Amino acid sequence: MIRARQIRIIGDDGEQLGIMRPEDAQKEADEKGLDLVEVAPKADPPVCRIMDYGKYRYQMSKRIKESKKNQHTVTVKEIKYRPKISDHDFDFKTNHVREFLVAGHKVKITIMFRGRELAHPEFGRELLVRVIGDVQDICQEVSNVAYTRMEGRNMSLVLSPAK
Repeated sequence: MIRARQIRIIGDDGEQLGIMRPEDAQKEADEKGLDLVEVAPKADPPVCRIMDYGKYRYQMSKRIKESKKNQHTVTVKEIKYRPKISDHDFDFKTNHVREFLVAGHKVKITIMFRGRELAHPEFGRELLVRVIGDVQDICQEVSNVAYTRMEGRNMSLVLSPAK
């Protein structure tokens, strides 16, 4: 598949074998039981390497798997509150918020309003202040809750875990 008239060859041990015709390089690779792989097609003359291509692809796939193993994906968990929530329900849900933050997840706190509750968004802000007060030791600094706006019938805030 190599179309150039002359190519520069690098051996399987990394040393340069010089410039030769592709047919001669292919014979050299066949004698060693390896493959002739074009590494730099844009160079003048193109650079080819004698290597075990199957082993090379296997090592590349191992490196990709290893890098995926080390990366951390951040998920956003959502906890929904109502403005007229009881103390027990509040504590129960806030404990879930704590667990998620300790596990390293971001937490979206949503206050859902219904009917006449929409006329009193300050109740939702008070609830957000209570939640933040309970988890402030394990989450990053939160901007002022007074600037939290209504999004339709919901008010929401995202908390990030402390570093």
